[in-house]
Amino acid sequence: MSDNFIYYLKIILQGLPDTLSLSIAGILSAGFLAIFFSCLLSLNSKFLTKTIRGYIVIFTGSPLLVQLFLIYYGPSQFGEILSKVPAFYEFISSPWFCAYLALTLNSAAYTTQIFYGALKAVPQGQWQACSALGMNKRQTLKIVMPYALKRALSTYSNEVVFVVKGTALASMIPVMDLMGYSNTLNGEYYDFSIFVVAGLIYLLINGILSTIMRIIEKKALTFEN
Repeated sequence: MSDNFIYYLKIILQGLPDTLSLSIAGILSAGFLAIFFSCLLSLNSKFLTKTIRGYIVIFTGSPLLVQLFLIYYGPSQFGEILSKVPAFYEFISSPWFCAYLALTLNSAAYTTQIFYGALKAVPQGQWQACSALGMNKRQTLKIVMPYALKRALSTYSNEVVFVVKGTALASMIPVMDLMGYSNTLNGEYYDFSIFVVAGLIYLLINGILSTIMRIIEKKALTFEN
């Protein structure tokens, strides 16, 4: 039993680099995108607000797996056109990039809701104080946004964990991450303990991430006080 566990662990861990790279790249890209969208929403432009709201509805209202399939299989429908620029076609149709793009767009939609909600929760007094000092909207956001992000950290840590768990779907297109190697092993040995090993690795990664996020939140709020 222990020999099997160690054997499965060695094989499955080969997918760790893909899982970690997808998680880190997706979390960072989605975070920056969400900050940008939150700033745009705060401008109260009807066109921008409707466009971003539409994007949020699409990506929060449909399953991540569907988005993953659309992004991965979509470009192949235009293969004849895209084949004229083979380097670009190869890049946008690579499984890793498609998984990264789907995770980023999906997480950015949820994260925008979190960040913009925190931005709206900033006391009116702070907005008015900036206005009284003659600051324009851009200058005000530079002051108010860091405060809002600190307040959003608690909720945002859940989204970070969701992104890591979401990487497991990347094996469907197929990216050879932790789940990719687990599925391959299961096809060969048909042993449920393979997924126990995979689950323990995800549990460990998310436990470390949650601890890091709690430390960041504690330090951010301590500094604020």
